[in-house]
Parts: sequence; C-alpha cells; structure tokens
Amino acid sequence: MVMTPEAVITLVKPGEKMKICTFLWVYYGYPSSSYEGISVEQMRYNCGKLLARRDNVAADTVAGVPDSGTAHAVGYANESGIPFSRPFIKYTPTWPRSFMPTIQSQRNQIAKMKLIPVHDLIKGRRLLLIDDSIVRGTQLRETTEFLYRSGAREVHIRPACPPLIYGCKFLNFSRSTSDMDLITRRIIQRLEGRQNEEILQEYANPDTDKYHDMVEAIGREMNFSSLRYHRLDDMIQSVGINPDSLCTYCWNGKE
Repeated sequence: MVMTPEAVITLVKPGEKMKICTFLWVYYGYPSSSYEGISVEQMRYNCGKLLARRDNVAADTVAGVPDSGTAHAVGYANESGIPFSRPFIKYTPTWPRSFMPTIQSQRNQIAKMKLIPVHDLIKGRRLLLIDDSIVRGTQLRETTEFLYRSGAREVHIRPACPPLIYGCKFLNFSRSTSDMDLITRRIIQRLEGRQNEEILQEYANPDTDKYHDMVEAIGREMNFSSLRYHRLDDMIQSVGINPDSLCTYCWNGKE
C-alpha cells in the first residue's frame, strides 16, 4: 500500500485521538506543503537551527543529504554561520528510494549509485552532513565512505531526528522485518547482551550515559568523524504544535 503524506497518521484504539506521524514534517512531507498549518520547509529550517544551537563542531561547510536533508542543513547553516554547500548531487531519475528494497545488497547498490561528487567542494574539507534520520545505516555509511573516497578530510553527521529505537508498528515506513534491523537496536544488543523496555527507555533518554555510549558506538561503526542526533524535545519544538497531537513512538516507544 502506498501512503500519501495526507494519510500519514497513526492507528489508535476506539475513543482515542488520532496522532500525526512527526516524520510527515521531518521526512515524508513535500517541501511546499503545510500540515496542521505548519510548513514542512519551515519546520526543517527550525530543526536545523535547534541542532546548531546545541552543537560546537568545527566544520568548513554544511550540507544536506538530498532531498529531505537539504532544508535541515540550510537551517543549521543559517544559525551556525557555517557556509552551506552541495558537495554531491543525487541522481534520481533511474534509482528508487534506497530504503525500499527488501534485499540489503540492493539497498547498498542503490545508495551508492545515486551520488555524484562535486570534488572541488569535498577535497580537504571538514563536512557537516545532515540527513533526515538513520534507520539501518545503509545509505549514510555508503555516503560517508563515498565522501572520504572523494577527498573529504572529516565527515560529521547530524540526523534531523532522534535515534530510532522502536520499529514503526503503524506505517512501517522503513520496510524493516524486525526491530533488530535498526542500527540502534543492534548496538544496544551488543552493549547490553539483552533488551527489555526498561533498558530501551534508558537508551532513548539523551541525558543518560547509556544514550551517549550508544551514539558513540554508532559513530564508530559508521566511521563518522562525530555523531550528534537531534533531541526529541527540540524536534517537537521545531514542529510547534501540541505534542499530544504528534506520534513519537519510534523514538520513545510511547503511543
């Protein structure tokens, strides 16, 4: 089933209020659209701005993973004063969305073949790259390796949403067959040797040591120069509507 942006709401029990998937603004929504009176493009600028306010990385340029990461990167660049650039171009006419195939090797191939480097904007540069999210890690791992091969000095990653810890049970946007497809869950299993709700809640809290251990482990595995996620409270603020109207299940496990 194909979900249009207008249909991206969560399923609820009888008598409960329907909630809107926050990914509608972070990722799904078309840039020129507005939902609940909130502009998709403006929300993404807000995300980038709040990401920048909590960051202190030294970088030469800010870039977005096209297309959904671009507006987040513009917001970050405007707030931080670090110049925005497009060090690579995504070729889209032939290759579909890389998260869609169910076979990992196909996802890897598509993620790799879509990117065209602009070498003059990469070689020797410290790049800060913003993507909408990290799900399995397929595309960002390929993108990071591609940038290093193209001469990047450093690649710092700033996802525009918090770590995805719970697989979506409403829309299943990632086509995952198991929560263990999520890179966060694989790292948590490695660090803990087990998983339960109490443990997951500790890793979902950005103020815990476990959260920071998870983020550091993901950054090492993905070969990022550094990794810092958007906080859930900042992301909700970036949308600017009543938090009770937003579904945040994939980040905090709360329906």
